[in-house]
Amino acid sequence: MSGTESTGFTAATRAEYCVVACAEAWRGAGEILASPMGTVPAIGARLARLTFSPDLLLTDGEALLTGDTPALGTRATSIEGWLPFRQHLTLTATGRRHVMMGASQIDRHGNQNISCIGPWHRPVRQLLGVRGAPVNTLNNPTSYWVPKHSSRVFVEHVDMVSGVGYERAAAAGPSATRYHRIPEVVSNLGVFDFETPERTMRLRSLHPGVSVEEVTGATGFALTIPDRVPLTRDPSEAELRLIREVIDPKGLREREVPA
Repeated sequence: MSGTESTGFTAATRAEYCVVACAEAWRGAGEILASPMGTVPAIGARLARLTFSPDLLLTDGEALLTGDTPALGTRATSIEGWLPFRQHLTLTATGRRHVMMGASQIDRHGNQNISCIGPWHRPVRQLLGVRGAPVNTLNNPTSYWVPKHSSRVFVEHVDMVSGVGYERAAAAGPSATRYHRIPEVVSNLGVFDFETPERTMRLRSLHPGVSVEEVTGATGFALTIPDRVPLTRDPSEAELRLIREVIDPKGLREREVPA
């Protein structure tokens, strides 16, 4: 029985476990810029700021640093600073930002693809393009959010490297590894990291109701599986109240990760 159930508060949904897992990426981060991409990561960053990481910097998605922590989809009422593009790039290039990006493909080394599916010279499907992923991954901590875990996303080899993984950063030398770090990958099934001697992907925790077999069956490469895999931690009643009543009262999280 979870803590939320024992107090009579409605049990957490899968989406809410994902929110908490994303929030944990910014635990103890200090005064850095959080750049979440996607509904669940955006809720997670706000939750982290309202609880265990109050020094996080959040933007309005454009050029303003927000002094308050508004609900998803609403405007901030307090502005604490201006962050034009040139200053944003300065933060990015000096390791003072932690971005949580999406991934159309990701492999065992943490190489990520959001550019195209199929050969680069003649792709089967064109996606977003590389965008700023190489700069993100080499210059500041970069985590990933995958709302639908499948072997089409977790692949043996990405079709094109947009975000740089551990083995490619190491091969490029100290200039590439100075700020390179992939703290975690969160999916709708669990949480993953690269805390292995080879810096390959490891299953760190399972969301409640998910089995190891379900995760390995939906992954296109061999994960490192610890002897005992813990469950993703329960959100507290206070955290659930913040998620449901303050940050995401419209329940947008449940659309991204259906129950």
